[in-house]
Amino acid sequence: MPSWQDAGLGTMKRVALWLVSEIGEGNTFTKEQLREAFPGVSQVDRRMRDLRDFGWTIHTNREDAGLDSHEQRFVKPGDPVWEPGRATRKTGTTAIGAGRRREVLSRDGNMCRSCGITPGDIYADTQEAAQLDIARRDVVKPDGSKATELVTECKRCRVGGTSLTADLGKVLKEAASLNPIERKVLSDWIAADRRQFSRLEQIWSDYRSLPEDSRAQLRAELGLD
Repeated sequence: MPSWQDAGLGTMKRVALWLVSEIGEGNTFTKEQLREAFPGVSQVDRRMRDLRDFGWTIHTNREDAGLDSHEQRFVKPGDPVWEPGRATRKTGTTAIGAGRRREVLSRDGNMCRSCGITPGDIYADTQEAAQLDIARRDVVKPDGSKATELVTECKRCRVGGTSLTADLGKVLKEAASLNPIERKVLSDWIAADRRQFSRLEQIWSDYRSLPEDSRAQLRAELGLD
């Protein structure tokens, strides 16, 4: 493994090596530590964020509520980007721009698709106001293939759902097994994007946690689109 201090390497590669050799998997660090390690290097924070495109998991307090705002956690390494040919940017993992973020928030009803809370609402038994963000969710399709889709989640649900995989095939199968009355109730819930509390609750919960592309497929199966 090369030295993270090798100036002949790109900044992203050096940051990856610094995380592995100086911070260590599972440990926390601060922005100040990062900048002190790379004095005078412009956009070192962005180069570290670029590592996420290569499977590196680095959490802020958006994903880990136990972190302070100035802390980050090096959860696990991804591709060894310092090796020849391994730092080629992968498709489909670019940053989520402001316009795309607004689009996802709008189609998700500007609420967390996991718990239903809206921005500014106060969590029960706390004084904490909800904040919404866009998460990438792995979705298993009916044919067994896997896709990554965008979904709106609040900070709390995003922390608990970082490793969650949605199973669209399971939801579609369960919906297809409903009797006509149950199917009508589910259709009404989906059309209103709101539920009332019964056996359909689990399907509804599964539907609400699906990203929009997968929700649209269920709506199509029910003849709503």
